[in-house]
Amino acid sequence: MSHRIIIFLSIFFSAIVYAENKNTNNKDLFFNEGLYYAYQEQYFDAISKIDAELGQYYGLDEPELNSLHFYLNHAEFSIGDFELYYRMHNRAGRAIKSVLEGNVDDEIRNGAVYRLAKIYHQKQQPINALHTIESSKGKIPDKIKYDFELLKAQIYISNGRFQDAIKILSKIENVSAVDGYASYNLAIAYIGNNEIEKGILQLDTAGQISSSDKYVLGLRDKANLVLGYKLMENKQPYRAKKYFDRIRINGPFSNKALLGSGWASVADEVPKKAIVPWTILSKRNVTDQSVQEVLLGLPFAYGKLEAHGRAAILYGNALETYSKELERLDSSIKSIREGKFLEAVVREESRQDKNWLINLRNLPDTPETHYLMTMLASNDFQESLKNYFDLDDLQKKVSSWDGYLDSYTEVIAQRQNYYTPIFPAMQEKFRLLDSRMKLRLEQRNKISERLNKMLIAPRPDYLAKVNERIVLNNLYAIEKKYTTGKKPLPQSVQARINRLKGAIQWNIETEYQERFTQADKNLRLLNTHVDKLDENYRSFVRTRQAATQSFMGYADQINQLKNRIRFADEKIKLLLARQGHMLELMSIKELSNRRKRIEELQIKARFSIAESYDRALKKQQNIELEKDKAKALLIQEAAEAEDIYQRALKKQKLEQEKIQNNKEKLKAEEVQDKEEKNEGDK
Repeated sequence: MSHRIIIFLSIFFSAIVYAENKNTNNKDLFFNEGLYYAYQEQYFDAISKIDAELGQYYGLDEPELNSLHFYLNHAEFSIGDFELYYRMHNRAGRAIKSVLEGNVDDEIRNGAVYRLAKIYHQKQQPINALHTIESSKGKIPDKIKYDFELLKAQIYISNGRFQDAIKILSKIENVSAVDGYASYNLAIAYIGNNEIEKGILQLDTAGQISSSDKYVLGLRDKANLVLGYKLMENKQPYRAKKYFDRIRINGPFSNKALLGSGWASVADEVPKKAIVPWTILSKRNVTDQSVQEVLLGLPFAYGKLEAHGRAAILYGNALETYSKELERLDSSIKSIREGKFLEAVVREESRQDKNWLINLRNLPDTPETHYLMTMLASNDFQESLKNYFDLDDLQKKVSSWDGYLDSYTEVIAQRQNYYTPIFPAMQEKFRLLDSRMKLRLEQRNKISERLNKMLIAPRPDYLAKVNERIVLNNLYAIEKKYTTGKKPLPQSVQARINRLKGAIQWNIETEYQERFTQADKNLRLLNTHVDKLDENYRSFVRTRQAATQSFMGYADQINQLKNRIRFADEKIKLLLARQGHMLELMSIKELSNRRKRIEELQIKARFSIAESYDRALKKQQNIELEKDKAKALLIQEAAEAEDIYQRALKKQKLEQEKIQNNKEKLKAEEVQDKEEKNEGDK
């Protein structure tokens, strides 16, 4: 997982740098909110928010004025990336593909190439993955440089282009960023290219990698396991055992390694060495297939050592264990069919953090969860279970959305109750303000029109001051008064009036340019005030419209949304039921296959136990027969010994008699000689 997160962050930050380099003064809060949810690994919320903002953006008349415009490529790519993490592979592929066809920086584009090729590779579409990965051009982001090359090599392997994969992997084999991964894939490429010895040597190298990363250690164990079984296939068990023994005793491949180590010893005709690893394995969780198999392997090894009694006992224990497991499997299948499996798995406390998959190990041991961890080893089952959880979460979100709409309806009703009594008085003030605005704007427009005409045809009288107009009006009034009377105006008075009128007209004529300039300045100053007034007027209009729109026209939209939510809720329930049923079928199928396999092992155990008892009985009979033969032989030997003894005794007696006769004969001869001597003396 950490490997994937590093890749994601590298692409993500490269996109951020690109976007911010374009315009660092523009921030889009809604887009950043979506990224915030993505950081929390709440990808559905991130997708829905960014997708909604993209929909609004494309619906604008002038989208380039929107703040999202500066982050558009980043948003398009991010939503595709988030959809990939949310396992929406089809939509993610289309979203990232749109980025590939857009005008973006090479690093972002190659990041998208990497993501899209990985999607196709995961979906087992090697040809599409190959076309995508080879469409890259320009600079590869530094953070994913070696991951990009590793993925490219893996795609080449999937397409049977082993030579190309070997060239790439040979260059990055010793790079720490892909330590272990490159070595293992290089071995696979060699084997695929029929360079078996090189592949074995490479697997040997990958099986000795030193690292503290648990994923690299797991890959090291896998390399040793593959190499061990490859040597077993090549009938080299003496070499295979060494690689099986390299694998960690508590690693994820330890059960298969212990089983393989035992079979290597048996194949090497040293069954005594299989006893220790198989004894360790036999004490582990019996739900594991390797453990189930070793329950027959261990007595088989004892049988090879001619400990048939011990083998028969172990076969009996295996038979008893298989019977118990069959009962558990029957209970599990029955419990799953009753719907208890989904109830046990879908628990809120088990999904409170991102390690919910690990938390499933803490579920109580019940028939429906007894084989859960074994089934979770399957990637298909994990993905299906994740989809079920996502659908369950989505149903809860949809239910909460319906409640949110009720809250909106209540808020809208409160707004309507608040604004309805205020609107009449506000509307009256608005009419008064509107009439004054129109009057003032009309006056201002007339003044502007006159000034524009005076540029062509000067009219100094239009620029007379107020006091000058008052004096002129008074003078005209005096003239009119006397003109209408019977008496003519005195010449002295007329002269004074003309002189005053001339002085005023002189000032108007001579100061015309200055007054026109000042009038233009005053008009421009008036324009600023008019603009402020117009701004206030528009603000008032917008406020009035906003107040009106805050509670009007929502009923139809809310009803439409409620209908869409109900439709979505029904669809989610249907999909949830189908997904749950599919999970149950997958579980039942897996358990049924296991049941069938255990039944086969049980049959083998029965035959083996009978064979072991038969061999043990024959051995006992052979022992008794050997005892009888030994007894008869002893009797025969005793008889022969007695006969030999009697013969020896008889022979000894004859010899004694012969000796006695000889003694008597000698004595007689001595007596005769003595007598003859005495006679001679006489």
